[in-house]
Amino acid sequence: MSWFESLILGLVQGLTEFLPISSSAHLRLTAAFSGWEDPGAAFTAITQIGTEAAVLIYFRKDIANIISAWSRSLFNKELRGDHDAQMGWLVIVGSIPIGVLGVTLKDQIEGPFRDLRITATMLIVMGIVLGVADRLAARDETGGKHRAIKERKTLEELSVKDGLIFGLCQAMALIPGVSRSGATISGGLLMGYKRESAARYSFLLAIPAVLASGGYELKDALEGDHVTWGPTIFATIIAFVVGYVVIAWFMKFISTKSFMPFVWYRIALGILLIILVSMGVLSPHAGESAG
Repeated sequence: MSWFESLILGLVQGLTEFLPISSSAHLRLTAAFSGWEDPGAAFTAITQIGTEAAVLIYFRKDIANIISAWSRSLFNKELRGDHDAQMGWLVIVGSIPIGVLGVTLKDQIEGPFRDLRITATMLIVMGIVLGVADRLAARDETGGKHRAIKERKTLEELSVKDGLIFGLCQAMALIPGVSRSGATISGGLLMGYKRESAARYSFLLAIPAVLASGGYELKDALEGDHVTWGPTIFATIIAFVVGYVVIAWFMKFISTKSFMPFVWYRIALGILLIILVSMGVLSPHAGESAG
């Protein structure tokens, strides 16, 4: 792998990991259009850990408070009603679906689900779902001629049931093209949560899932792959820096802006992919090892 390739792949990973547009789809398309060799599972796992480190640092206060309150509540019953302590359990509960389905559907995830036609379909379908959820949120936030403004839920109102639904939405991202943040944010908006609350829980929920899968893949990959450490570390640093900037921008963006630019982008990209595959420009399995 060249330094230029690692730069581009690190940029793609950092730019797309936290936006509702599917990082796995974009990494794969980058490989398919460039004609580069598969960077290997170790490269992907390490760069994912880099972007997740951006989440850990950006939400460090939230994470520290949650871990502290949750661990102390195990021995102090009076703390079990604390919001941060409850959030610790809700992150654990929300992580169960992706863990169970990730193991159960491992063969499908690594096989049939990686067909570019499925990726394109998921880009379009989940784009439409995000668009509907965004419209419903906008209607509640702005009201209308015959409607009063409706107060949306915050994370203080998150229940075990809602946490599991968030988790099921996150598990849908096991299919390339869905997008982890896109699915969980859409689910949160459809359940009546504020944009910021849905996005915040989405990022917190991703931490155990990404670190667990990244660590698992990294262990296996290091045993079999030859890792070019220089470009890999460089790409990881790029992904971390870009990812941190994207998180900071995205959290400010969604407080006042609509998700519709991401919706139209997903739909346009999905249609383009279907056309390219139908015309034979891209194989349904192009760039299959990437992402």
